[in-house]
Amino acid sequence: PGAPVPTRGATDARAGGVAVRLDDVADCPRYCAVVIRGLSVGPSPDWLKQRMEAIGSRSINNVVDATNYILHGFGQPVHAFDLKVLAGQQVIVRRARAGESLTTLDGTARTLDPSMLVIADAERPAALAGIMGGQASEVTAGTTDVLLEVATFSPRVVRAGRRALGLSTDASYRYERGIDDAGVPRTAEIAAGLIAMVAGGRIELVLDVGADVPAR
Repeated sequence: PGAPVPTRGATDARAGGVAVRLDDVADCPRYCAVVIRGLSVGPSPDWLKQRMEAIGSRSINNVVDATNYILHGFGQPVHAFDLKVLAGQQVIVRRARAGESLTTLDGTARTLDPSMLVIADAERPAALAGIMGGQASEVTAGTTDVLLEVATFSPRVVRAGRRALGLSTDASYRYERGIDDAGVPRTAEIAAGLIAMVAGGRIELVLDVGADVPAR
C-alpha cells in the first residue's frame, strides 16, 4: 500500500469513503486500519491449516486463519471486520454507552457499560476492543471487503472489560500485558500482505491514527 494517512497527532482520518476516529485516545493510543477489497474467503491453504492445528487451533477460513497466524507469530492481536456491514464504513473507538449490547463471535449477547471500550461503527458497537469481535461484522464466505484492525489498547481497560464480562481470549491475554505502539504499522503491513496472499484482493488504503503517531 501507499503511505499511511495521516500524520503526527491525528486522532481521526478519512479516505476512500472509510473513516477512523479515536474518541478515547487514552485507552487506544494507536489504531491502524487497512482496507482490503475484492478478496475471496474460503478454505486456507494446507500450510496455514497445518500451522493452526500445530498451535491447537481449528482452521476457520483463510482470512481469520491469517489473523490468528499473526497473533501467535508476532504477539499482536489482529482483527478483520466485514467492511460492508460497518455502518457508514466508519470505525469509532469509544466507551460503551449504558444499555448498549453486543453479540460477540461466540454467539453470546452481552450487556455493555461505560467502563468498557468498544469498536463501533456509525450506529452501534461492532467489537469489544482488545477482547472479541462482534458476530454481525465477522468475516464469512460472502465477505469481499475487509477492514483489518491492528491497534494498541490500554491493558487496564482491557482487563476491566474482560473481568466484567468473564470473557478471556488470546487477544485479551496479550493486550493486558502491553503491546508496543511502534510495531503496529509493520505488523499491519505483514498481516495485510498475508491476507492478500491467501485470499487475493487488493490493499487499497491504510489509515494510521493516534495521539503519538510519528511523522513520516
